[in-house]
Amino acid sequence: MNRRERGISISFKSILAAKLGDVAQLYKVRLGSLVVFSSVIGYLLLAPAFDFFTLLMLSIGGFLVTGASNAFNQIFEKDLDSLMDRTKNRPIPAGRMTAVEGSLWAGIAALLGLVILTIFFNLATGLLSAISLIIYAFIYTPLKRVHPIAVFVGAIPGALPPMIGAVAATGFVGDIAICLFALQFIWQFPHFWAIAWYSYDDYKKADIMLLPSKGGKNKNSALNILIYTATLIPITIVLYLLGYYQLIGLVVLLIAAVVFLIPAIQLYRDISDTNARKVMFASFMYLPVALIGLLLDSIL
Repeated sequence: MNRRERGISISFKSILAAKLGDVAQLYKVRLGSLVVFSSVIGYLLLAPAFDFFTLLMLSIGGFLVTGASNAFNQIFEKDLDSLMDRTKNRPIPAGRMTAVEGSLWAGIAALLGLVILTIFFNLATGLLSAISLIIYAFIYTPLKRVHPIAVFVGAIPGALPPMIGAVAATGFVGDIAICLFALQFIWQFPHFWAIAWYSYDDYKKADIMLLPSKGGKNKNSALNILIYTATLIPITIVLYLLGYYQLIGLVVLLIAAVVFLIPAIQLYRDISDTNARKVMFASFMYLPVALIGLLLDSIL
């Protein structure tokens, strides 16, 4: 290979790497990984036996549907994303990808993901995944600029992944699936609101309203965060008393909920961005710890 050919090869690889990076950013790979993780845990809780290929198909299908949801979100919000520091470098607002190309990537991912989840699992799994995509991309996304109730709407697709995993294992929405949905649904509120608080000034540039109080970062918003975070504790106890999990699950979920609650209390006391950031990170910690605790409870 001569120097010119090597140069062309290097240039092609650089372009390909940049394009793959943009697609990964469009799909929000890190967020998608958390979604896939919760779906896999839901599946493992009820699967009759461990099967690597089945888990791989669930992961691929779930990741593609989640990626499609995130891609559609960025297509619809391209003008808003260009106004905010945290999103202006995404491929579409930055001009590295057109909305038409983004739509192609979104459509391909949605189609492949739904087909995989329906064929390799069951119709209920495919339908729930489609409902999740539709609510997130076509209802929650435009509602964000209209009313804070968008957080409630967004919490529905946000809580569906572990239920989808459970349904993939059983073919129907059973008690465990509902339990998983309930825990993740309540978790969504302090999680969303902590992010909205920490990114309040940036969201304000795009006129996005997510905090529960019209006053924004105030005592009322902090109180809502505190109440919903604290609600995880009685829900955890009630679900234990109903027999959804045993002592190990109860202990792990309670510890995770208390650790989550501490910065929420601190935020209510001093109304600071620092403690809002702590709530945000505690919310990221709570979900994987709680799901792993439930899995350990089912195994041991």
